[in-house]
Amino acid sequence: MDSRLARVRAVLFDLDDTLCNYWDASKAGMRQAFAECGLEPESFARHWATAFQVFGREVKSPEWYKKYLLQGEPTRTEQMRRTLACAGMDDEALAVRLSYLYAEYRYANLRLFPDAERCLQSLIGRFPLGLITNGPADIQREEIAVLGLSDAFDNVYIEGEQGIGKPDPHSFRAAERDLGLKPDELVFIGNSFGHDVVPAMEAGWLGVWIRRPSDIAPSRTTPEEMPVGATPPDLTITSLDELLPLLTGPS
Repeated sequence: MDSRLARVRAVLFDLDDTLCNYWDASKAGMRQAFAECGLEPESFARHWATAFQVFGREVKSPEWYKKYLLQGEPTRTEQMRRTLACAGMDDEALAVRLSYLYAEYRYANLRLFPDAERCLQSLIGRFPLGLITNGPADIQREEIAVLGLSDAFDNVYIEGEQGIGKPDPHSFRAAERDLGLKPDELVFIGNSFGHDVVPAMEAGWLGVWIRRPSDIAPSRTTPEEMPVGATPPDLTITSLDELLPLLTGPS
């Protein structure tokens, strides 16, 4: 593995829950929005989860996907409508208010992981850096700005701007062309085995799976596991600090 990493000439990352605490920020923002609107945060968080079990799949349907790619607001507000419906409520104005408060508080709680900050500071100037991230165009661009990463990456591939997201190979091939590098000269680091590691390895890249302690702790109800019989990642780490000594760069 050390010899394969020594050939790496560019480093690309997933964003949410790889470099930043998106899911924790999302949960905190959701609860703050519910509380501000006089709704009991924990019970409405459960209603939100119930609604998302269905709507999370519908987002990729023809009815919603084009809207989702361009802007986060339409699907975010629909998710809040359905959350209220799970509680027996039909209040359009409240759904809209919750949607905007949730977005505001989610950004306010968004942070780079400390190891991500150290990693990026170490790699900037040594390697071309890139992002391949799923999500609406406006939301992902805003996250990048909020995190202070607007100038950190040479190449950014956002699902909402590309028109298609991981695990489709399109963004991986686009990065190869833009960087002028061979697949085995590229490494991709992400927290999702299925959406990050598998497509990177299928593209011939090195695939690094970061499994932070919060991702594998017993208290988490649905940790992602590697399917039985699947090809293991090229490397599994619990912190980006583990990766830095292995990336020696061009000699």
